[in-house]
Amino acid sequence: MVGKQGKVGCINDKILKQMSLKKRYNFLNINLMNVLRPENFNFLKETQKFYIKFEKEHNITHTEDFYQWIPEIGKQGLVSRVNNFAEIGVNYPEYGMTAEFMRILATDFFDPQLTMGMGATVLAINPLLLHHQNVDIRLKVMKELVVGEKIGCICITEPERGSDAVHMLTTCEQQADGSFLINGQKIFQTNGSKADWAVVYAVSEKNNGNTMGQFLVDTSWDGWHSERVNIPWTPRIYIGKETFTDLHVPKEYVLGNPGQGKEHLFEGLNLERLGIVFLNLAEAWNALSHAVIYLNLREQFDEPVLKYQGVGFPLTNLWAKTMNLTLAALHISQIVDREMGEHKGTLPKQLNLALGVNASQLKSQSAKLSERVCYECANLMGGAGACDNTLMEDLLGISRIQEMGGGTRQIQQYIMSFSLRKIFKML
Repeated sequence: MVGKQGKVGCINDKILKQMSLKKRYNFLNINLMNVLRPENFNFLKETQKFYIKFEKEHNITHTEDFYQWIPEIGKQGLVSRVNNFAEIGVNYPEYGMTAEFMRILATDFFDPQLTMGMGATVLAINPLLLHHQNVDIRLKVMKELVVGEKIGCICITEPERGSDAVHMLTTCEQQADGSFLINGQKIFQTNGSKADWAVVYAVSEKNNGNTMGQFLVDTSWDGWHSERVNIPWTPRIYIGKETFTDLHVPKEYVLGNPGQGKEHLFEGLNLERLGIVFLNLAEAWNALSHAVIYLNLREQFDEPVLKYQGVGFPLTNLWAKTMNLTLAALHISQIVDREMGEHKGTLPKQLNLALGVNASQLKSQSAKLSERVCYECANLMGGAGACDNTLMEDLLGISRIQEMGGGTRQIQQYIMSFSLRKIFKML
């Protein structure tokens, strides 16, 4: 298959064939071969080979329910590469934030909606990685998620609170045996209505983030009810609205008691936002690969369209911005990998605090870049960029919600503005 193919062919077959996954990967590799370390570049190419073979063997059209692919992808070790997961007997040779960046790049070129969906499972894995405390059920669940046997989600956002992750209304009431009852609602959880496991945050006192707890939940339990939210821009991703009614969470599933949840929430937020940065950049590179190939092959007035300054010059500007932000993301990733390597998988407190600002800066700028690059590439491609013959359709949709997820544009600006005040006071 040559990418996604709609019901009506709008692109010349010869051109469409040249926009294959392999060709688009080649475009990405030529751009990154001189800025990546050999081990990262090799992992990127190995992952690309898997997806090229996977697409061919399964005759993928990119209209399927991608959740069915995740077990096979998980066996290949491509659900998460943030850690080597030695705790569960999985030892990946390439892991860390830079390796995670490579995994996301390769996966997004194959299927952008799959990449976003698997990203939500990664968010469920990270709290288990930090707080499993060698409890058997937590280790078991973490392995199921890492190897792709089960789907995960993370439940933070609420209908009446949006990006205010602290002042929650969902409550947790401790029982005599150390278990909890959870009551309330969450919304906009990627994978929410498809997930097998969820990490849920709730407070023992409404609107008081200092009483927040963190809980691992089996979505088959009584008291869990999930509905699918329709977001037309991501039609193949299951977004959920969850209602908890006396949802009983046994003691061994409590990842953080009330008072610990807030710290647990924010300790993973920086890496979560860096993951979103990687996704944003992958979308931009994916859109560029489509546009560059198409505009070199499509002729108008007997000349390749790229030769016209009104097309070629804007494209170079998008290309330059994407490369510059990629270099910044790589730099931060390598710093995180170095520090986590030196501190046994954790970040020094001072670096993690500083990283909060950097993550917001990169998240804010990469989300805006992704939306612009995807739209402008589609615009430069004309009707070919707007039809459903390629993955441009998916890229246009996903890029339009990236400023909302993981903290809205305004939340990132608030964090940055607050940091400027702190810097001023340090002068």
